[in-house]
Amino acid sequence: MAEPGHRLSARGRGTTERRTPWLLRLLLWAGTAFQVTQGTGPELHACKESEYHYEYTACDSTGSRWRVAVPHTPGLCTSLPDPVKGTECSFSCNAGEFLDMKDQSCKPCAEGRYSLGTGIRFDEWDELPHGFASLSANMELDDSATESTGNCTSSKWVPQGDYIASNTDECTATLMYAVNLKQSGTVNFEYYYPDSSIIFEFFVQNDQCQPNADDSRWMKTTEKGWEFHSVELNRGNNVLYWRTTAFSVWSRVSKPVLTQLMYKWAKPKICSEDLEGAVKLPASGVKTSCPPCNPGFFKTSNSTCQPCPYGSYSNGSDCTHCPAGTEPAVGFEYKWWNTLPTNMETTVLSGINFEYKGMTGWEVAGDHIYTAAGASDNDFMILTLVVPGFRPPQSVMADTENKEVARITFVFETLCSVNCELYFMVGVNSRTNTPVETWKGSKGKQSYTYIIEENTTTSFTWAFQRTTFHEASRKYTNDVAKIYSINVTNVMNGVASYCRPCALEASDVGSSCTSCPAGYYIERDSGTCHSCPPNTILKAHQPYGVQACVPCGPGTKNNKIHSLCYNDCIFSRNTPTRTFNYNFSALANTVTLAGGPSFTSKGLKYFHHFTLSLCGNQGRKMSVCTDNVTDLRIPEGESGFSKSITAYVCQAVIIPPEVTGYKAGVSSQPVSLADRLIGVTTDMTLDGITSPAELFHPESLGIPDVIFFYRSNDVTQSCSSGRSTTIRVRCSPQKTVPGSLSLPGTCSDGTCDGCNFHFLWESAAACPLCSVADYHAIVSSCVAGIQKTTYVWREPKLCSGGISLPEQRVTICKTIDFWLKVGISAGTCTAILLTVLTCYFWKKNQKLEYKYSKLVMNATLKDCDLPAADSCAIMEGEDVEDDLIFTSKKSLFGKIKSFTSKRTPDGFDSVPLKTSSGGPDMDL
Repeated sequence: MAEPGHRLSARGRGTTERRTPWLLRLLLWAGTAFQVTQGTGPELHACKESEYHYEYTACDSTGSRWRVAVPHTPGLCTSLPDPVKGTECSFSCNAGEFLDMKDQSCKPCAEGRYSLGTGIRFDEWDELPHGFASLSANMELDDSATESTGNCTSSKWVPQGDYIASNTDECTATLMYAVNLKQSGTVNFEYYYPDSSIIFEFFVQNDQCQPNADDSRWMKTTEKGWEFHSVELNRGNNVLYWRTTAFSVWSRVSKPVLTQLMYKWAKPKICSEDLEGAVKLPASGVKTSCPPCNPGFFKTSNSTCQPCPYGSYSNGSDCTHCPAGTEPAVGFEYKWWNTLPTNMETTVLSGINFEYKGMTGWEVAGDHIYTAAGASDNDFMILTLVVPGFRPPQSVMADTENKEVARITFVFETLCSVNCELYFMVGVNSRTNTPVETWKGSKGKQSYTYIIEENTTTSFTWAFQRTTFHEASRKYTNDVAKIYSINVTNVMNGVASYCRPCALEASDVGSSCTSCPAGYYIERDSGTCHSCPPNTILKAHQPYGVQACVPCGPGTKNNKIHSLCYNDCIFSRNTPTRTFNYNFSALANTVTLAGGPSFTSKGLKYFHHFTLSLCGNQGRKMSVCTDNVTDLRIPEGESGFSKSITAYVCQAVIIPPEVTGYKAGVSSQPVSLADRLIGVTTDMTLDGITSPAELFHPESLGIPDVIFFYRSNDVTQSCSSGRSTTIRVRCSPQKTVPGSLSLPGTCSDGTCDGCNFHFLWESAAACPLCSVADYHAIVSSCVAGIQKTTYVWREPKLCSGGISLPEQRVTICKTIDFWLKVGISAGTCTAILLTVLTCYFWKKNQKLEYKYSKLVMNATLKDCDLPAADSCAIMEGEDVEDDLIFTSKKSLFGKIKSFTSKRTPDGFDSVPLKTSSGGPDMDL
């Protein structure tokens, strides 16, 4: 293909000189022939069907149209068919059919052909199809608009056969297509967009040239080939725009950095160098070393600073490619101010008539940028930085809870002798700048950070005013504001001053950076993803190492993606005697509270209105405060733009209807007081936040308050650590759900210093859950053989929910009469038993006494050798007669006495015996 191209080019150059006379002759001949034809030519013939086609006219107000015949070449024939009534405007054929204009009916497509019905498809791009238009423009500001436009003439969308391709330079190329839809529909297209250095957007404008409110106008890069995109279209006229821009704030060639030190008077010059004691300009031309470039840039051979290509980084000298396993941390970092960056502008705004002046408001001074003198002391010195968009790192997983897209940090200083003011403002999508923070008077060198939560074109503006007095004079030119450095992170097409580790993903071409799953951190050495431990959250923009997993505070736990800590309305408190469990689910809904009335200097009344959400909801912020000032001036039925803030606790200023004159009150100045939960505890201090008990009336039930601690992300001039909020939840059994909210008695607006806010929430739902320790049993007396056990709560009842009281218990019992009878019967039986035993042992004792006496008597006879008495023998079976031993009857006591006295003092026993003749007793 190269050879034919070269031959055609050579032949074209060879015939250039002969072409001009030949074209002139041709034009003259054509003009002569036209005159002859007009004067003497034959009559036109009737048009054949092959020489014209049918078209529909535009629909009128009744929805009707006409079918007319249009010749392919006007003036070649005549007698065209007359217009006829066309089909209704909403008429259309189905897919696979086409509209035969001759008889205005739908017919099936021929074999091998297809039809989309109500749609149209463009898949052949040998040339730009009818209806499309391609435009180009230079978005960079330049002194020569004509020259910049001319440089972008050839930067358009170019048909490439199977597809159409955009430009790749710094010019903006726009492909447009207009379509009038009779009913709502869609547009679908397939695109290939691998280069992140080019901004690709697609949007639709309606009849009023208003773009649709689709947040997806910024197309995502395609990582796996071609991808499809679909957008809904409204009925009526729609203009489709495909726009690409290789947006680069360094696309223009920067002016060379001076290698000689030059001095000049600040303009406008307000002093005289000829007066006595005046300072003279130092000598210029002293050669010094060139100052360094800003991080992410490198110095060229002609001493200019150019951005390092993507994938590399620099500290302001040479570019170094990021090592394997890392990715560039892109952004803007300005700390050397030799020239004003190309994406920054400076001007002066008059403080009297608010008109912009053609003056420079800020001057560069090497290591800082400072405010110029201006025309008067009450002028605003304006400095603006524009960022085209933001793109979080590839290795960071999108976080739906923490909406931080990027952040801007700058170091500044103000030196003032009067009431100067420095304003910092932010504008989104070319909307009016909104003041974010204001510093009054002299401020030492300090740093300020602002969190960016929306991925869109954003402008940052610094405005410095020396005094608010409307005087056209310059007395305080020595009062200045200085900015030493500005750092914006995650800027689309930014540069990198360092490379950070990333998670690696293996592919066919090697390892590439990817994002870890939600709740996973990146191990620096291996580039692998690891899950954070339980009850920790992951730093969204610093997910490196296990130290990136930050522990949750007391009484909280992490959500599923480890992005925030929250309380699920459950809390426990341990004491030496028992464990108290709480369930605050009944307090999970949002509640509102208004402070006492305040009055402006003109006597207008307003309130501070608070919205609180305590716990639960998986950590989602439920409190919303809105600025509806602009909505009140918009007619009913039309939508407006309202600024709203979502937080755990937020505050707004409410102006009642009787003051504003509107039907509803005005809500303005919404402020977030609590963006994240620090912890839940009964201690009065947590993470540097204190909830003084003396701010509220003391609790009287002996149950400590459960305190929720929150922090806000907003760092202000007076609140260097951000705002904080504490909510004391107190057990009050007499206050039904949801209970009552109150503010400190000494601080009617919830805060005594403007930074720390305190609330007291009293409710029965704040009491501990009931347990077995909260009730006791009452046992009744036994009545008719039945005894009842009843369970009652201890008074006062200091619990809520939890377990229920046990049911009354009934048991069978015996009365006291029964037990008395049982006792008497048992006693009687015992007495009878003892009597029987006594008799038994007495009888047995008698037998033992007899046997003993017999043994003694036998022993005495043996010792004295007495002859055996033949009349005293006791034959076997004979009973012993008691009168053989005892001569007389004696009592039991007497018998015992006689038994003990039978032994004589000489040691022998004396036994009375009877003679055989029955004579008197005698002693032996």
